[in-house]
Amino acid sequence: MMESAAVTADPPLVVAGRTFASRLIIGTGKYKTYAENAAALEASGADMVTVALRRVNLSDPSQPRLVDFIDPQKFTYLPNTAGCFTADDAVRTLRLAREAGGWTLVKLEVLADQKTLYPEMEETLAAAKTLIAEGFQVMVYCSDDPVYARKLEDAGCVAIMPLGSLIGSGLGIQNPVNIRLIVEQARVPVIVDAGVGTASDAAIAMELGCDGVLMNTAIAEARDPVRMARAMKHAVIAGREAYLAGRMGKKRYADPSSPLAGLI
Repeated sequence: MMESAAVTADPPLVVAGRTFASRLIIGTGKYKTYAENAAALEASGADMVTVALRRVNLSDPSQPRLVDFIDPQKFTYLPNTAGCFTADDAVRTLRLAREAGGWTLVKLEVLADQKTLYPEMEETLAAAKTLIAEGFQVMVYCSDDPVYARKLEDAGCVAIMPLGSLIGSGLGIQNPVNIRLIVEQARVPVIVDAGVGTASDAAIAMELGCDGVLMNTAIAEARDPVRMARAMKHAVIAGREAYLAGRMGKKRYADPSSPLAGLI
């Protein structure tokens, strides 16, 4: 039996006018080698990778370079400001990224402290406004606060990226109610960023209606990163399909699959 077009149609992820085949974004940190990173990327099906400019070798030919393993012509590099704790530092880092590689689509994160790596939202908003005024297309890591999410969108951010839980924690989606509120009000893509630990976490993010999921540690620190990357690929697809399908309502009591009336 053929599926109807209404069931199968799902527009691709579009960020700042750029179309992506996958709704999964992965990172380039914590892997044992760039080769392992590249293998995980292929298994994940992702076509965008985040790049921490302060930690990844892009230019020194005497050392292994990320670009030798992950082709920037084939995959979209998303420079980020990991490790920045002030708006000025984040802005300076991304200005250097634009000079070095011509990148204008960027991921902004301004952190509050080393212990939690929680986003510092006043500094994040200030940095976003400066970068947008300078022509950057800003995807922004933020708290799961619907009010700040709206402020960032109103400032011109091209994607809102609320945390599921603390960076690298693997605790999953801790506040699904707020994530759902952000999704419902947003006019730009909402991409859960941080805290995913396993495939079910990614599926939950997608079932809440998010447009995508970004993860690094969940794949890089798995016992088998390539297999976990493949699991995440399927989880994101399954979660998206479940969201589009529309889940059944929750009920307090049993509801038999087969009617009880008319039994012999």
